[in-house]
Amino acid sequence: MNARQRFHATMHYLPRDRSPIMDFGFWSDTLVIWEQYGLPKGANVDAFFGMDPQWIVAPVNVQLYPAFEHVVLEDRGETRVVRDVEGVTKEEGKFLSSIPRHLDHTLKDRATWEAEFKWRLDGTHPERYPPDWADLVAQYRDPARDYPLGINAGSLYGWLRNWMGLQAISELVYDDRALFTEMVETVADCAIAALTPALEADIQFEYALMWEDMCYRAGPLLSPKIFKEVLAPNYQRITALLKRYGVDVVVVDCDGDISQLASLWLEAGVNTMFPIEVGTWGGDPIQYRRRYGRDMLIIGGVGKRMLAGPCEGITREVERLAPLVEEGGFIPTPDHRVPPDVPLKNYLFYLQEAKRVWGKNLPNLKPTGVLDPNAPKVDHSRYSWHLGE
Repeated sequence: MNARQRFHATMHYLPRDRSPIMDFGFWSDTLVIWEQYGLPKGANVDAFFGMDPQWIVAPVNVQLYPAFEHVVLEDRGETRVVRDVEGVTKEEGKFLSSIPRHLDHTLKDRATWEAEFKWRLDGTHPERYPPDWADLVAQYRDPARDYPLGINAGSLYGWLRNWMGLQAISELVYDDRALFTEMVETVADCAIAALTPALEADIQFEYALMWEDMCYRAGPLLSPKIFKEVLAPNYQRITALLKRYGVDVVVVDCDGDISQLASLWLEAGVNTMFPIEVGTWGGDPIQYRRRYGRDMLIIGGVGKRMLAGPCEGITREVERLAPLVEEGGFIPTPDHRVPPDVPLKNYLFYLQEAKRVWGKNLPNLKPTGVLDPNAPKVDHSRYSWHLGE
């Protein structure tokens, strides 16, 4: 069974040889630090750690096009001020930084929406597809393709929050509901128009991926009432299109406590929750399965902070999740990108246990690479990492 077949079987509760061995990814700072512990410099980490093919997404651009020019506005030593491709002015750290500090936003009101953003959301623009799209279509259609292929289905709230800022978008919902609704409908229109040619190209996509990040430690940033009134109908437009072309695994990437929104996503056809952050609120894939049964597919659910703790705790968690892994409809991965305070030896131990328990130590598991014995050793304790929840 190859990775494509294994992913499909897992997400449809069909018999398979073992669970996919996947990951969320790594902060770039993590890899820099791990190179000082023996990770070969510049290594392809998925290949080195022996992951199954993962997160391969067709290059269809459903975002702002053209993007804003990325400009460095000021160098402040350990930080710099930039205007990014979304028109956001922010201060970001150069190393061991977490969430950038937003300083200003190009999107402020209807005037800036019309002048700077709305025209960038024309989903029919031909340059939303790369010049070699025809060659990629041939590759994707190949019946021997051995990896699961995804397609980007956009964002209805998360991008708007980024473009305008949390306070401003929260006020807009109440001060100008018509403009907020227009924005949501426009990004949905863009996604639908951009996706349609790819879906019509006779490619079998194994999943679609949306990004929202609209929750934090205390719950959603948008009320469930407004979610249901404004967002849900537009999710339904997108998921109906995807389903019409056989894409029945629709993943939403949302950090934080999603418990108040999960049922609304399911009703709107978004059926796969990722990454199920554990956090201080105790997100747990086993509890979600008990509540929603097989209607909810799950990717994630392995606490990133647990990976920095004792190896005994890693073994306990891998074994605790094993029955849910065996049932299907669940692919365990760390619940965010692995941060720098996870020692490389801990991550290697986690992979060893994951391959032993979830992978059943089958011969088709890819081996984990060998560390560079000549890499310099440093004091890992001087690195710390704090992620917002």
